[in-house]
Amino acid sequence: MSVFSQLLSRFNRRRPRRKAEPHAITAFLATSRWVTALIFVTTVAAIVFISSVGVSTGDLPVLPNQLATVRITAAVPFNYESREKTRFAREEILERVPPVYRLETEPLAQFEQAVHELHAGLGRLAAAGEKRTAAETRGALLPLLEAFNARGPYRASLEDVELLFTKVSADRRTVLLESGLGILREIYAEGVHDDSLATATAGRLAVFQIARGDGEVTMRHVQSVEEALTYLRVNLSGEDMPRDVTLALFRLLRNGVTPNLIFDRDSTAQREQAAVAELKPVVVGVARGQTIIEPGTRVTNEQFEMFNAHRRALRDSGTIQLDENLQLFGRVLLVLAMVLASVFYIRLEDRETFQSNGRLGLLALVVILNISLVRTVFALGTLDFFVTHNTWASTLPYIAASAFAPLIVAILIDAGSAIFMALFISIFTGVIYGNRLDLLVITFLASTVAIFACRDVRKRGKVVRAAGLGGLTVAIFALLVGVADQLPFPTLLQQFGAGLASGVITGIIVVGLLPMLESLFQRTTDITLLELTDYNHPLLRRMQLEAPGTYHHSLVVAQLAENACNAIGANPLLARVCALFHDIGKTNKPEYFIENQRTRGNPHDESNPSLSALIIKSHVKDGVDLARKHRLPKAVIDVIQQHHGTSLIRYFYHRAVTHAQGSFAPFQRPDSKSPLPPGLEPAAVSESTYRYDGPIPQFKESAVILLADGVEAATRTLRKVTPQSLGELIDALFRERIEDGQLDESPLTFEEIAKIKGSFTFTLLNMLHARIEYPTESAAGEGPAKA
Repeated sequence: MSVFSQLLSRFNRRRPRRKAEPHAITAFLATSRWVTALIFVTTVAAIVFISSVGVSTGDLPVLPNQLATVRITAAVPFNYESREKTRFAREEILERVPPVYRLETEPLAQFEQAVHELHAGLGRLAAAGEKRTAAETRGALLPLLEAFNARGPYRASLEDVELLFTKVSADRRTVLLESGLGILREIYAEGVHDDSLATATAGRLAVFQIARGDGEVTMRHVQSVEEALTYLRVNLSGEDMPRDVTLALFRLLRNGVTPNLIFDRDSTAQREQAAVAELKPVVVGVARGQTIIEPGTRVTNEQFEMFNAHRRALRDSGTIQLDENLQLFGRVLLVLAMVLASVFYIRLEDRETFQSNGRLGLLALVVILNISLVRTVFALGTLDFFVTHNTWASTLPYIAASAFAPLIVAILIDAGSAIFMALFISIFTGVIYGNRLDLLVITFLASTVAIFACRDVRKRGKVVRAAGLGGLTVAIFALLVGVADQLPFPTLLQQFGAGLASGVITGIIVVGLLPMLESLFQRTTDITLLELTDYNHPLLRRMQLEAPGTYHHSLVVAQLAENACNAIGANPLLARVCALFHDIGKTNKPEYFIENQRTRGNPHDESNPSLSALIIKSHVKDGVDLARKHRLPKAVIDVIQQHHGTSLIRYFYHRAVTHAQGSFAPFQRPDSKSPLPPGLEPAAVSESTYRYDGPIPQFKESAVILLADGVEAATRTLRKVTPQSLGELIDALFRERIEDGQLDESPLTFEEIAKIKGSFTFTLLNMLHARIEYPTESAAGEGPAKA
């Protein structure tokens, strides 16, 4: 034995086996319960601060006819000019201003002309002096009657005209008609209204009449049609005539009694303007503590105006109104209850997250960021634009990116935690916006839709699409709630667009932050893993060119590990990516690994066994360095460190033991399951020198890759692949790894190990299948039998 070997052996006896343990500070931060408590306290304090400090009911987006959810009271005394009350006062004044009418005389002039023409016709008929029979008289009077009725809406009868013609002389008829027309002039001068204008006071109608062209208006009594007809009948009965003649004349003249009261729009408008001109704006004084809006009621226009005046008063005075329903102590209790509920949920459903401060820190960070986003959007309501444009202010609750944290948690952790996170964020969104139950339900539903749409996401575009579907959900239900609140159509469109845009923007923000959160909290998404499967990755290209044997080995291990993880319910994509990169350290010295030597000589033949073992082990450290240099995910680095565990480099250990006994002779490399030759004493050589530094596999995918790596290498020694030989080889290797303690810290069960064996056997039998031996041309020429 050489002096170098003796010194190295003594040094190794004194040195304990090294293990790749994490840095003390890193381990403390990752597992310390003190750090967990700090995360808890910090989260509670941050949420209380964000959701309480500066939150004012005066900043709530309120619209008329919406259902109020909180009581809003005046934080400061203020006065304001009320447009609503001024409008009510104006309407009352206008109601007290009576309408102005004018008297229309045209119907009377038309009737007088018709009567005069009828009277003239009767005079001409009487002047003819002809004696006629009653029938002939009727025939002569009929054209005159028809001409009279055709001049207007008159309905004189032939009997009345015949009576006036036959029983009254021409001179007397002239007197009677003039007297009757005079009565009609009096009636028209007073005015006649129809029943639709009768308002109501003892059968009288007090109206304004423009008496002169200068616009002077006087009050006078105006008769109804019935009153005018009574007046006509009474005055005609005073004439010295037979009763039948009086009635005939009344029936003739009643055709001239029609309503002549016409509404004068211009004059009425002038009277109204004159009355309103004296109206002064109504100033309303509001005392401190006075209720502006009551919860559970629809917001009226008057309350809405007072609310806006209150907001302006708060802004001008610089006063901050705290939410009266949830004061600071109440908010602390609410936040504490919600965070405790989250802790219990994680403790029951996701123990891995509960035991990892990194995951808890991720949850706390995204919750704080999400509530900060909601709070920031809420604060936009204090800007002048939103104060003066209330319809745009009503879109703020739907702009808040409430699905931000649930999407990140669903991608980086799991869907169960994401759904609870969605409920958590939705509750505080509803609380910040005034205990709005409708907003809580809408945002929770939208977040759930987004979580469902991004399950098993492997492309960044799908994250934006999932968030967009969540935004569409917000938009649709905001539209339905707005319809129920009877909001104007333009406001509905604004809220619909705000919800849709919020979803898309949330997706873009999540996609942009994912790489930073992955790096900061050492999480790996399927999106990143899928990108790493690109065979043009610099490390994979280098392996293809410099270590093609290792590259092919990695491809086979990746296929084995992916199929096995799929069989046991682990992450097949993670297993595939980790397997592709698990041996990248061999690219630094590819010629020292048997799969890359091809026809070249083996450099280990001339090397000391301990030096060869050191070179073999160095590919793990070199692989970790390359992975960190190329910023590969932590899971890949962990697999590179763990894919050999602390297993023994049996070949070189065997050589070292042989050297130690002084009987080394060249021999063929034994397979991994071969026992040491009898009579060799391992204690003569430090075993730790020939063991990998580890650690042993800590998660399922790493353990599967450790097994796949050994199985793929061992199958190269099989001269003939049969199900029996392959099964025996796999069983022996699994048994050796278990007995060596390489799976002690992995979460694999014996049931899962059995499934992994079956998957390996199935995959390898299909990979290593035999081909039919095709005949050569000479054999084919000798005939089918020979062939």
